[in-house]
Parts: sequence; C-alpha cells; structure tokens
Amino acid sequence: MGALRLGRGPFPRQRPIRFAKAPYPASGDNAVIVRNWMATNVVTIKKEASIQEALSLMKQGSIRHLPVVDSTKNLIGWVTDADLRGVLIASMLEELSLEDVMVRKPVRTHPEAPIEEAARLLLERKIGGLPVLEGDKLVGVITVVDILSAFITILGMLGNSSRLDVKITAGADPLDELTRLVHDHQAEVISICHLPVAEGKESVYSFRLKKCDLAPIVSALKKRGFEVAS
Repeated sequence: MGALRLGRGPFPRQRPIRFAKAPYPASGDNAVIVRNWMATNVVTIKKEASIQEALSLMKQGSIRHLPVVDSTKNLIGWVTDADLRGVLIASMLEELSLEDVMVRKPVRTHPEAPIEEAARLLLERKIGGLPVLEGDKLVGVITVVDILSAFITILGMLGNSSRLDVKITAGADPLDELTRLVHDHQAEVISICHLPVAEGKESVYSFRLKKCDLAPIVSALKKRGFEVAS
C-alpha cells in the first residue's frame, strides 16, 4: 500500500488516500453488490495493540488485512501483513502501536456498491482488500478472492456448462440474432460476455450455456455467416 503512516520514528508518512463516497441505492436482492460477497465475521483490533499482537492475530485467522476499530466498531484505521512486517524490526527498537502505523483513511466501499466498482478500486489501487462501511461503522471486508469468487459464480464457470465464442466484425452488433438462434435450439444462457479486442478489429461474444450439444448451434451459426472461435 505504499509508505506507511507513522506517528513517530524515522519513517515516511503516507499521503492520504481519497476514497469513494458516492451514495449507492439500496439494491434489494441484487446479486452483484458487495453485501452479498463480503465477509461479515470480521477479525478486528484496537489501535493500542502492538505490531506483534496484530501479526499474531493475522496468523491465527489466516488473514492479510486487519481493520482497526474503536469501541463502537467505527473504522479508524487499516493495516496489512506487509505493512506490519515492514516495521517489525523498528517495533523492537522503539515502542510502536498500530496507531503509529495504520492507514487512517483507507480506500473503502459500501455494501450496496456494485461488485465491479469494488473490483475497479482493488485493481486501480493495487491492493488486496477493502473495508466495507455503512457511515463510519465497519460491516464487512471484501478481498480479491471474494471478487474472483463473485465473477466466477456469476459467469457460471464452476457449473456444468458449455462455452460458445462467436467472432463479430467491427461495427456489427448481432447480439439479438445470436441469442435468438441459441434459444431456437433450446439452449439455456447462463451469461454473455463481450470481449473487445484492438480498435477496428473483430470482437467476440462469449456465451456460457447450460451443458448442451453445441454442434447444431455451431452449424446454424456458420450457415448464417458467423465465425465460431470455440
């Protein structure tokens, strides 16, 4: 996460990180929101704890991110195992607590945020996890593993399925025709992804279908002039 924010000692201070504050509307049973994929049984720690205590807690819980909270579960800081290992030796030479090394305004998200927004934050910031807040109160943590699990599940990649990739000429958008043809063969669509390539060249529509015989669908696509990639 870059340089650490320290209260004392010969260490550089971390430049404050801006975080997303946009209000997200309640989404009911929408599956693709952070609330449905975050961990809610979150291990937390107080700011007065030592570096060694925090590392021990992470080891016990097999976790890499540790929210620092006050007595009312409001988030006041965030540390990672990499942050703590970076100051472990220093903590043996002088008295350091988590308050000295924690990131005070970590990148965070909201439980109603779209899962892709959380993924974008993780990718852009090159971090492994986000605290999930309602106001200032910690309600969960979502990590790269949670995001990966969400996308794999949503795309139907772990189920018994078939994949059909169709190349599309630049400028064309035959999605309606493709889906109608798939349905005409009684195939059940799990997900559809549009995979763009270099500008001006072919792109691909990737269909994830409930397990079926692809041969008649591929034959029908070719008769309509479509190129099937896989």
